Amino acid sequence: MKSAPFDYHAPDTVEDAIALLAALGDSAKLIAGGQSLVPMLALRLAMFDHLVDLRRLDGLRTIERRNGNLFIGAGTTQATIEASAEVAEAVPLLARVTPLIGHFQIRNRGTIGGSLAHADPAAEYPAVALALDAELVAQSPSGQRTIPAADFFHGTWSTDLADDEILVGTAFPVWEGRCGHAVEELARRHGDFALAGAVVSVQVDESGRVTRCGVGLLGLGSTPERARDAEATVVGVAATDVDAAELGRAAVSPLASVPSDLHASADYRRRVGATLVQRAWTKAVAEALDG
Repeated sequence: MKSAPFDYHAPDTVEDAIALLAALGDSAKLIAGGQSLVPMLALRLAMFDHLVDLRRLDGLRTIERRNGNLFIGAGTTQATIEASAEVAEAVPLLARVTPLIGHFQIRNRGTIGGSLAHADPAAEYPAVALALDAELVAQSPSGQRTIPAADFFHGTWSTDLADDEILVGTAFPVWEGRCGHAVEELARRHGDFALAGAVVSVQVDESGRVTRCGVGLLGLGSTPERARDAEATVVGVAATDVDAAELGRAAVSPLASVPSDLHASADYRRRVGATLVQRAWTKAVAEALDG
């Protein structure tokens, strides 16, 4: 199939793009790499009168340290993140999930901002943003505002962004000290969307007790999920004393809207999700204790 007709706009600056959004209203849609939007347009699952292409906005392609965070511009491609030594050092979890996103052709065009703003609950970057308490920066005609990741994802393909706002970047906290990070997901084949997945970051003190923990879940709800109750059970506990299997069960047990479809039942996703949390936790703790 082919997309419905639309008018194409390619602004040169963020301000020009925002002005277009303000003028065109909800008849306009932003397009970054287009790796999610273009297939939806082709299948006519989405139709817009105007597409505003962000690819010319060089200012959105940046990676830099800011106040204890790693700020990544929304237009930064996934391939750039995958190849970045700075990302691998500062936010290892982000670097480790990136190779699991589609295939290299997709990562060459897909952007981090596009993935976060698209808000697919089976995508990796939203789960990482939640687990690490990232902050997303949006810009509109009235200026910039910062949105905690916990408040950003409203539902499938739905976020806190207003019609006249553009996601310009995301600040990921840089964890210091003895830390470990791991990602586990299950897909039918490499490059497919995950049936379920888990990302885990853990920090321990010199005695091996957990001082900080982030557990993000993907493919297990209408949004990415954060297993805060499960995290709370391990903080202050010796990492080696944590029952990883119990932690996995605690992470998925509160989930109320696990999807069931032709790929997997809700019960299967729950069982897989618990196992993936268990595996990711075990790997992350091993890395942290070696640090």
